[in-house]
Amino acid sequence: MSGLRLDELTKRYGEITAVDRLTLEIGEGQLLALVGPSGCGKTTVLRMVAGLIEPDGGRVNLGGADITDTPVHKRNLGLVFQSYALFPHMSVNDNVAFGLQRRGVRGATLDAQVSRALAMVRLDGLGLRKPRELSGGQQQRVALARAIAISPQVLLLDEPLSNLDATLREEMRAEIRRLQQELRITALFVTHDQAEALTMADRIAVLNGGRLEQIGSPEDVYRRPANAFVASFVGRANFITETLAVRPEDLSVVAAAPDDAQSRPVRVLVAAFAGAAIHYTLALDDGRELRAHVPPDGRVFRPGEAAHVAWAKEDAVELPSSGARGS
Repeated sequence: MSGLRLDELTKRYGEITAVDRLTLEIGEGQLLALVGPSGCGKTTVLRMVAGLIEPDGGRVNLGGADITDTPVHKRNLGLVFQSYALFPHMSVNDNVAFGLQRRGVRGATLDAQVSRALAMVRLDGLGLRKPRELSGGQQQRVALARAIAISPQVLLLDEPLSNLDATLREEMRAEIRRLQQELRITALFVTHDQAEALTMADRIAVLNGGRLEQIGSPEDVYRRPANAFVASFVGRANFITETLAVRPEDLSVVAAAPDDAQSRPVRVLVAAFAGAAIHYTLALDDGRELRAHVPPDGRVFRPGEAAHVAWAKEDAVELPSSGARGS
């Protein structure tokens, strides 16, 4: 059993509450993405789970055991950081072996476990290189291999892909998810990138100002946001009114108001070709702007043209301004 549960976890810095009574659970073998804007408390949560920061309140439970007061080196956790945190003077093999050696693994068993971890991240044959001889993507794979080599109960990942370019980020998303599912390891993934959360996670928890706004499956959080903050932060939301939200891909741009859909008159500000869609920026009569992503298989409206933006009633969500929900 290796599920992780946080009960009323709290951290204060003077008068600032960085994490406010956070309660959530990650089921065994699940990957939970913790998302939110900079300063919302997500990295503080991860560091309290890791034992690097002491909470001011609440408990951390791992696999049925309370580890709140357990020293960091006695928690069976694998950590992958944004900066990779590799030892520059050590070879790849020695970097991966480090955690195993601290656990008393030696000799042929150590060599076998290092080789297995490197094979899992597809770095066979690079064990004798130094980190400086590797690309950024390869360095991140070494950090991942070091974390999984110790067979941790939970894998903690703190913005691990933020230093990679777009192509490598996409590749490593798939790699991390593949490994997590293959090993059936429980994982907490901290990111500010909503695309990473939506494509990688079993469940997403959205933080704002240290408090939980919503937790649920990626589809629930995206399609049924709990409030305006979640709708705006996870993906892009158009607010037709202050509480009525529609996603850009659920809007169509048409010449005349249809009889079978909700619609508003708009003026086209921008029409940008983006491959699979035309990305429109549109102005309502009151000056508010909307975004619409429309397949490029119909009429293309030009800047300055009058049109109507339309949506199906079932694609619009009425939202409160705040308040958490989810499970």
